[in-house]
Amino acid sequence: MKCLITQPIHESGLEKLRLAGIEPIIAGTTQTDVLRDLIADCDGVITRNFGLPAELISAAPRLRVISVHGAGHEQVDKPAADKAGIIVCNAPGANARSVSELTIALALAAARLILPADRAARLHDEDFRDRFLTRELFGKNALIIGWGATGKGVGQILRDSFDMTVTVYSPRSPEIEPRFHRNTDLSEAVAKADLISLHTNLRPDTRHMISSDILERVKPGAIFVNVARAGLVDEQALVHALQTGKLHSAALDVYSDTAPEGPLGQMDNVILTPHLGGATEESMIRVADRAVENLLDVLCRNRRPEATVNNPGNTQE
Repeated sequence: MKCLITQPIHESGLEKLRLAGIEPIIAGTTQTDVLRDLIADCDGVITRNFGLPAELISAAPRLRVISVHGAGHEQVDKPAADKAGIIVCNAPGANARSVSELTIALALAAARLILPADRAARLHDEDFRDRFLTRELFGKNALIIGWGATGKGVGQILRDSFDMTVTVYSPRSPEIEPRFHRNTDLSEAVAKADLISLHTNLRPDTRHMISSDILERVKPGAIFVNVARAGLVDEQALVHALQTGKLHSAALDVYSDTAPEGPLGQMDNVILTPHLGGATEESMIRVADRAVENLLDVLCRNRRPEATVNNPGNTQE
């Protein structure tokens, strides 16, 4: 059997495939013409943020499983997979620890304006600390939007290590631990938060959930962090909130393709990182191993992974 690897994964995952008698086919590119040839005789695919379009699914008559390396599966054409009877699965939570740690790092860096302070030091700008007042997090109010593994991890760190009062906005989460507070009104929740941290999935109902209306209601001087999905935020509204001082600062691990060349990329109180959330060695090992185990469930154990995210065999339009 063969498994197409559309984008690099950790060697530990590749070795697991080989030990199971499955040959990894390393694409080395996400160009459709190349992938169409490679996928033709593959039984499985492991893909990352490239996903897998319908065009490639239809070019793979042997394909039985598409295993997503990570949680986000928006880029896989699930209706096409359903129609072809192909299982699509993901690896939720495998990178949560790394993403949680990055969130804390970004929140602190934004609060203390670490990047412009670093530049000021290199330029011998001795007046920097007199011109810019930075912020503490300890004992303040945090709003966590999305209460999956990453959101919970961030909430626990903020509560336990920074003595912050943590409020959760997560309509789909059935239970919140008593030491955290739930608020079902996002407008009300942002008005009380000194730190707002995004950790929810991108769906039609969450696209641009951080809108101009919501940003108008934020507590003046709040810090904003997004390590989830760029589409959750109306970037023009975010720029306005930063330019007018409504927000103290923002740290973004996800953003539009044009953001680095636009206003966000020019602001001293904005940090941009290149989607580093799960990019630690430990996380890459965990995610690769989970993605491979899901694939082996289908190809070698004849069972559907618990993290299946589609309905294979469903041919409804």
